[in-house]
Amino acid sequence: MAQLLGPDGKPVANRKPEPSVLTAEIAAPQLAGVRSPLGSYPADGLSPERLAALLRDADQGNALAYFELAQFMEERDPHYVGVLGTRKRIVSQTEVTVESASDEAAHVKQADMVRAWLKRATLQGELFDILDAIGKGFSFTEIIWSTSEGQWQPERLEYRDPRFFAFTQPDYDTPLLRTAEGDVPLPPFKFITARMPMKSGITLRSGVARVAAWAYLFKMFAQKDWVIFLQTYGQPIRIGKYQTGAVDEEKARLRAAVMNIAADCSAIIPAGMAIEFIESKTADKSGKLYLERCDWLDQQVSKAVLGQTATTDAIAGGHAVGREHRQVQEDIKRADCATLAAVLNRDLIRPWIDLEYGPQKAYPTLVIREAEKADIEGLSGALSKLVPLGLRVPQNWLRDKLGIPDPGTDEELLGSPAASQDEAGAEAGVPPQAKRGPFPPMKLKPKPKLQAADSREPDSIDAVLASAGAGLDAGTGIIIEHIRGLAAESSSLEDLRVRLMAVMGDVPEAQLAAALREALALSALAGMADATA
Repeated sequence: MAQLLGPDGKPVANRKPEPSVLTAEIAAPQLAGVRSPLGSYPADGLSPERLAALLRDADQGNALAYFELAQFMEERDPHYVGVLGTRKRIVSQTEVTVESASDEAAHVKQADMVRAWLKRATLQGELFDILDAIGKGFSFTEIIWSTSEGQWQPERLEYRDPRFFAFTQPDYDTPLLRTAEGDVPLPPFKFITARMPMKSGITLRSGVARVAAWAYLFKMFAQKDWVIFLQTYGQPIRIGKYQTGAVDEEKARLRAAVMNIAADCSAIIPAGMAIEFIESKTADKSGKLYLERCDWLDQQVSKAVLGQTATTDAIAGGHAVGREHRQVQEDIKRADCATLAAVLNRDLIRPWIDLEYGPQKAYPTLVIREAEKADIEGLSGALSKLVPLGLRVPQNWLRDKLGIPDPGTDEELLGSPAASQDEAGAEAGVPPQAKRGPFPPMKLKPKPKLQAADSREPDSIDAVLASAGAGLDAGTGIIIEHIRGLAAESSSLEDLRVRLMAVMGDVPEAQLAAALREALALSALAGMADATA
């Protein structure tokens, strides 16, 4: 029998949590308490020494300042929040499906229950919040269960600030909920604890924010220096000259004029005074160094978050390089989708089934992956060649491949059953001169017995064919004439096949088989006539 697992992945005793705990919010923020939504600003005045100390504290389980820094990095660095948001959105927008444990009615019912729940409009936003684990290494989502309809169901998923949680020693990897009474273990079936590590090791050290923090720090330094540089060299240096013997009042007037030019580019000075503008010849070249440094740091962040730079930093490299970078991003996307699906199956789907139906030997599986895009043209070409050779292809499989749903009994279908033969021939690529009407119904007549007078050997092939065809009704003769006419007009065997497919679509199988038997008989008789001639 499968064991019940708690949010820490460890077996839970054979008991269910109290319904009052599962249906209530136990990790909501508190304005006055240990789970206050307000916090400090560790990014203000950040230095290399302070950042190193902050990361060391996080290594020892005191991750409060680290989580606050990761949050403010998203608020203050447009590039970081952009690439991180891109990675989260491409996963949260990926199709979510459910596979039943088996074809048994009970398992199908469980899977249908999960499928119906996934149609909620808020699902994409909830998945986006769970993916906060990409940046910080951890994310915590509280499950608010509902029993209003007499059954267990997740009513909503509430994102919780990671600052509301502490971590146990000595592994610093098992989360605890911070409360006024102290840190307590997370109740079973109550939280989705997502870990999406960038590297192996302690989860607190595996978030992408830990790598991006250093790039963020140096980028802030470069931007600060850039602003100072622009203030100093972004406009010409102004030098005011006064004549010998100028009094203090005149000097003060000239100084005010020079300073006013910096603010609003207008001033007045006495006629005897002069202001000279001196431009820096190296300002443009020196200013580009700050831009190049900031761009380089952004590229490193793009590599850390998305694994590549071509889709975010406009790096030139040709179509092949761009395609390779896009493939790297797709690899990361598939890995994130697989990790997120595993987290949801462990912390949401399995507890839900346990609460509603009790422990099971097998559970429905939630799958997050991009729908496979079928090569319609290639698939159609392959089937058109293989099906006539006897390959049996289920229609349901083909509809799933092409993304076409099964039609309902009252739905209007594409195409017309009463389409003219001309339209059918045009769709099959048959030339207008080869279009022929549908074959008429045919009935085979018993062949007349040959009399003694008829036992003479035929003197020509036409006589044999006329004698053999005497037992065919008019319908069979017309079919044979159709086939003979098409064969005469065809330029190749493939052309003949296309023409036959165009005109034989409405012929019942039994009638077609009868016509073929008669045609074979005529062919045999014609060969005999040639041999005896």
